Amino acid sequence: MKAVLIDDEPLAVRRLSRLLSAAPVEVLCSFTEPEKAITYLNANPVDLLFLDIEMPGMNGFELLAKIHPQPLVIFTTAYDRYALRAFEVNSIDYLLKPIERAQLERALRKIEHIRGGDAPRPDLDALVRKLSAALASRDTGYPARIASRSGDRLEFVELDRITHFFAKDKLTFAAAAGKSRVVDYTIAELEEKLDPARFVHVHRSTLLNLDYVKELHTWFGGRLLVRLKDAGNTELTVARDRVRLLKEKLGL
Repeated sequence: MKAVLIDDEPLAVRRLSRLLSAAPVEVLCSFTEPEKAITYLNANPVDLLFLDIEMPGMNGFELLAKIHPQPLVIFTTAYDRYALRAFEVNSIDYLLKPIERAQLERALRKIEHIRGGDAPRPDLDALVRKLSAALASRDTGYPARIASRSGDRLEFVELDRITHFFAKDKLTFAAAAGKSRVVDYTIAELEEKLDPARFVHVHRSTLLNLDYVKELHTWFGGRLLVRLKDAGNTELTVARDRVRLLKEKLGL
């Protein structure tokens, strides 16, 4: 299969390219800018597209709606809430970041079934329109990004990319994509400011993004250990008096 990779994070592109080097897939090229990818794909049809869902300026559904003909798609995402039931139809699959080899192999087997005619191919256009509209209409009233100041430079970080906030040495940091950036809020202020359905105060010095919870483990003294879905499998401690709240937020 001839494939193209689209993801605004170069590190994610490199990781996926390495995994695909051992698969029956020829990666023709990769893009970190959606507009350039659209131009290429409309001139060069491919069999398979690995597509990030949220990218600056354009989400993956909007991008896909601009490609004709549309290839088979495997969406890549760091966010569980986008692992919608719609992705489970036979023409679409999804991979949660960081992508693991077993995940990738499962998705490629699904694609092979479709290409071989063993599974139906539903109306992808209709599905993309529906999912794109759902993304565009999101309005929770909570901020979508937060500012981080470094000297004279002000950087805006998407909250979707932040795994957790933590306090250290009288400063508060936002952890995202392996980097920690200083933000001008205390943990208590962030708890008031951010969506409580997504960000939970699990320790006096930690505010956790529920979208990145990978595993829970019992820990000493009635506490829990949370392992995150990030490149380093970060581990965070949940204070004993916060265990019940976290479990409720996770539906446990």
